[in-house]
Amino acid sequence: MKELNWRFKSYDDLSKVELFDIYYLRQEVFVVEQECAYQDADEKDQLSYHIMAYDKEVLVAYLRIVSPGVSYVEPAIGRVVTKPTHRGLGQGRILMKKAIEQVKSVFDKSSIRISAQEHLIPFYESLNFKVIGEGYLEDNIPHIEMLYNE
Repeated sequence: MKELNWRFKSYDDLSKVELFDIYYLRQEVFVVEQECAYQDADEKDQLSYHIMAYDKEVLVAYLRIVSPGVSYVEPAIGRVVTKPTHRGLGQGRILMKKAIEQVKSVFDKSSIRISAQEHLIPFYESLNFKVIGEGYLEDNIPHIEMLYNE
């Protein structure tokens, strides 16, 4: 596997290029690939930390860590995405593990809530997230809330 350049930054510390790369990748996957017309960029971006993985100059994996009290009582992980050309290489798992460690470090919390696409339940369960509540449609995609507690 290629060595990626991992970055962890608050919104205020993102460069213009990084912010562009984030929105470009999220739109590539969530809007175009998943054919889901919705407002991807939102006010939560400014209240989040961002983890990015670059392969040379290309953003290939990303997620945001939303501060506690914004989406849920707990910190939240969202907008988890891997570039289609870089899937199946284990980078999503590394990305999530890095996010869990950052939540523990930055917020001193061990509970994390996510809104997961239902077809990814096994992936998140393998990272010790547990399904909570009932499924629901978000932008016409089946989702379920999951909670990580260590």
